[in-house]
Amino acid sequence: MTGMTSSARPLLNRRLAEFGTTIFAEMSALALSTGSINLGQGFPDTDGPEEVREAAVRALRDGRGNQYPPGPGVPELRAAIAAHQEHHYGLSWDPDTEVLVTAGATEAIAAALLALVEPGDEVVALEPYYDSYAACIAMAGGTRVPVTLRPDDGRFRLDLDELRAAVTDRTRLLLINTPHNPTGTVLTREELTAVAELAVERDLLVVTDEVYEHLVFDEAEHLPLATFPGMRERTVTIGSAGKTFSFTGWKVGWITAAPGLVSAVRSAKQFLTYVSSGPFQYAVAEALALPESYFTAFREDMRAKRDLLATGLKDAGFEVFRTAGTYFITTDIRPLGETDGFAFCRALPERAGVVAIPNAVFYDHREAGAPFVRFAFCKRTEVLEEAAQRLRKAFAH
Repeated sequence: MTGMTSSARPLLNRRLAEFGTTIFAEMSALALSTGSINLGQGFPDTDGPEEVREAAVRALRDGRGNQYPPGPGVPELRAAIAAHQEHHYGLSWDPDTEVLVTAGATEAIAAALLALVEPGDEVVALEPYYDSYAACIAMAGGTRVPVTLRPDDGRFRLDLDELRAAVTDRTRLLLINTPHNPTGTVLTREELTAVAELAVERDLLVVTDEVYEHLVFDEAEHLPLATFPGMRERTVTIGSAGKTFSFTGWKVGWITAAPGLVSAVRSAKQFLTYVSSGPFQYAVAEALALPESYFTAFREDMRAKRDLLATGLKDAGFEVFRTAGTYFITTDIRPLGETDGFAFCRALPERAGVVAIPNAVFYDHREAGAPFVRFAFCKRTEVLEEAAQRLRKAFAH
């Protein structure tokens, strides 16, 4: 006996069979083994505000959150989330019945889909999509129906006719992400109005991932879908502290939604992590109350980093799509004479000493994403300057 099962059946649940090691793990390992600059995974290389970090230390020392916090989240954080939504968007939520704290946005997505989707339900998602969407739809037994964002005049756009055509009698839910990872697009008022009208007309639920809400640049504006007519009662809005305050390891996320939706999502969430991030919840409550100057400075710093990396990529010969939100730049490698993003990204560490992610991993229609490659710019300025220089040296002629 070797200890292996004698059954011929695979060990991994067939719903998850297509989801092996993520591309992020592969590329991060490549970065380490080659000493490359890792612009693949989207996490900052510096911590967020010192006063927020100190708030976590204070909570630890005071014994706040060291034991299980309340299931829905600590009251201070739920109140802060509600105040944040009211202040920034005029959305009024009851902290006791309409806010739920989660282990990051990833758990919020999982809990929402596990709660709201039955086997056989169709979930319409915009592709390219964040990789956990596909896995969570699969775990819920749903069928994902991708609607492809396509490049048009320097940005990725939603084809509203394609979206309408994707909805069938089996559609349960629309899964929307804006500002959008990985393309960097921010859905416009016109696009969101059409999404809202479709959801109301076909009586669909909507889960909207808005974790990059404070990272919108230039003339772009973040408009929560829940603010549109008929959407408050049918929308689960997901937010996160990780992206806004640069403490991704704390895993503090949340949903805001009508009481029935919060109750449903909480029913699934309580059997995932139950609770998490006790002391960090108190710190995030303080972070959400930071003055407007924090959010403005954070956005301006990221905009400058976007411009620095975008210039380096253009100089190296990439086609660079406009990033209106998030901390990612999507590029087209065809001007470099390349067409396969996977092969390009696997060779890039040796070629240029930089790691990036092939966008095709975020597509069901792999060919639609084949020539696109994503770079993260949430790194220190000197790191981005060095990466830009390496890319110019490797590709510019």
